[in-house]
Amino acid sequence: MAASDSGTDRPVVELDDVHKSFNGAQVLNGVSLQIFPRETLVIIGRSGSGKSVTLKHIVGLLNPDQGRVRVFGEDLSRVSYRDLLAIRLKIGYLFQSGALLNWMTIEENVALPLLEHRGKLSPKEVEKRVREKLELVELAGAGKKHPADISGGMKKRAGLARAIILDPEIILYDEPTAGLDPVMASAINDMVLHTREVLRVTQVVVTHDMESAFRIADRIAMLFEGRIIAAGSPQEIKSSGDPIVRQFITGSSRGPITDGGG
Repeated sequence: MAASDSGTDRPVVELDDVHKSFNGAQVLNGVSLQIFPRETLVIIGRSGSGKSVTLKHIVGLLNPDQGRVRVFGEDLSRVSYRDLLAIRLKIGYLFQSGALLNWMTIEENVALPLLEHRGKLSPKEVEKRVREKLELVELAGAGKKHPADISGGMKKRAGLARAIILDPEIILYDEPTAGLDPVMASAINDMVLHTREVLRVTQVVVTHDMESAFRIADRIAMLFEGRIIAAGSPQEIKSSGDPIVRQFITGSSRGPITDGGG
């Protein structure tokens, strides 16, 4: 099911005063954020600022110590485990490393969620859906290869094909351009834009790559010391007068900036 086209839609994801600590170290310290249907929201911040921790709250892998996370209007800390699994099936997650299984071919990796969650599909239907998704991410000729036989950028594409194989309504990207050369990073940015256009999904991307953020985002939110300190359109972030935001987006990360781990 696709999200509604209306520009007045209620948020599909809401984080309300979310706090999270690990072993006494505060990572999220009151994150409040709304994410709307079919927008691409990019969360920026330095490494260790809690960006990935925020994603894990959205998919229900972590529960907040304080505050609430609502997805599709449901408070994730209050739903049954069965309902949480149903919500997760509407969310695709592209891990930073791609997280492919090395002993499986690319086709087998992409098919895995279908086999686990759509067990009644015929082998022919599984093959058809896998082929469609590999074509979407421009990997039509790589299905028989293993992860060790393809480049880092191709692994990211294969990971995305697996993330969208169940036709999710939300896609979460964890540092999709990390570790890639500029040419491949640009190709991944194009793919994020193309995926939104073709699948008409809500996307949340965490990154510290400002070139990528400005290119793909409808809105950008900056995490600092466990809070969202700025949020707006790419142009609004570019023109921000906040010294912390300006220091980050201009790449001058040395100096007085400090933040929590996570």
